[in-house]
Amino acid sequence: MHHLTLTSDDNAALLPMLTELAKTYDTIENPELIRRAPVLARSLPARLLEFLEEFRIGEPSALCLVSGLEVDENVLGPTPTHWRDSQYESSAFPQEIFFLLCASALGDVFGWATQQDGRIMHDVLPIKGHEHYELGSNSLQHLSWHTEDAFHPCRGDYVALMCLKNPDQVETLVCDAGDLDWSRLDVEALFEAEFTQMPDNSHQPQNTAQSTGDPTVDRLRQRSFALIQSWNDDPVKRPVLFGDRRDPYMVLDPYHMKTEGWPERSLRAFQGLCDQIEEHMRDVVLRPGDCVFIDNFRAVHGRKSFRARYDGSDRWLKRLNVTRNLRGSRAWRPAPDNRIIY
Repeated sequence: MHHLTLTSDDNAALLPMLTELAKTYDTIENPELIRRAPVLARSLPARLLEFLEEFRIGEPSALCLVSGLEVDENVLGPTPTHWRDSQYESSAFPQEIFFLLCASALGDVFGWATQQDGRIMHDVLPIKGHEHYELGSNSLQHLSWHTEDAFHPCRGDYVALMCLKNPDQVETLVCDAGDLDWSRLDVEALFEAEFTQMPDNSHQPQNTAQSTGDPTVDRLRQRSFALIQSWNDDPVKRPVLFGDRRDPYMVLDPYHMKTEGWPERSLRAFQGLCDQIEEHMRDVVLRPGDCVFIDNFRAVHGRKSFRARYDGSDRWLKRLNVTRNLRGSRAWRPAPDNRIIY
C-alpha cells in the first residue's frame, strides 16, 4: 500500500486554507469550487502532492492511503439517516474540501446523473430498509467486490473514500491486480470480448429525484435510464482484462454479470480469475481522517457486513469518482465544463 500520514504541522498548515474555503462556499457541490479545485490543490503540502503524483504516474500500488487528517467527531454530529440529508451546512465541510483537493491532484472529479441526485461527492452510510440490497448503503450483507461502475465506458480511473466515522471498524475489502499470478490464468481468454456486464443497482431511477425542474436535464437523465435499461436487456460483450498482457488492468463486477451463453473457455478463465481475487483479498479498516484512493483499473473493492445502529453513530464515509480523461465522456455530458455524466 502507498501510504502517507499527515503530521500535526501538516494539519496546522492546512487549517487556514480549509477554513477560508469553507466560509467562501456553501456546499462541496458548488460548481466554482469544483472548477477551482485543481488550482487550489497546488496549495496542499508539497510532500503530499509528490506522494499523490507518484501514485498517479508510478502505480506503486493499487491502493493509496492518506491518513491523519484531523476530524472532531463532536463537531461532526450524528451520521445522517440518508444521503439526501447531508448536502448543505455540512459539519464535515473542511474535510470534504481537503478530500476534493487531493482527488483533484489525481484527475478530474465527476458524478453520475443516475446516482445520488447527480452529486459529485457521495455519502456512504447505512440506510434503513437497504440492509440486504446490493448497494453501498446496505449493512447486513457483504457488499460484493467489484470494479466501480464496471458496466460503463466512462467509469473512473479512481474511486476514493474518506472516513468520517467507523466505530465498528468495518473492513473495506481490496484486491490489487499486482498481487495476482497471471501465469496461472488464461490471460488471452480474459482479453477476448466474450463477457457480459450488467449495470449495478446504484444507477436506478429510485436513486434520483423525480424532476430537477430543468427540462433539458430531465430529458438527458431519462435518456440515461433508458440506456441503462437497454444494457440490462441486451448486454454488450466485452473483455475482462485490457492493457499490457504481462501486467493487465481489469474490469469486472461478478454480482452483476450473466454467464449464460459464455464459451466454456471464457467461463473457466473467469472463474480462475475470481478464485485468485478471493485468495488475495485483503481487509482495510478505515479510520476517521483516512482518505483512500483505489485504482479502479488495478483493483476491485467491496465491504464486509455489519449491524447498523441508526442512532447517529454509524459508519460514515464520503466517496468521489476521479477520471484522468474527462474529455472521454464528452458525448455523455451536456457541456465541456459540466462534470455530470448522463
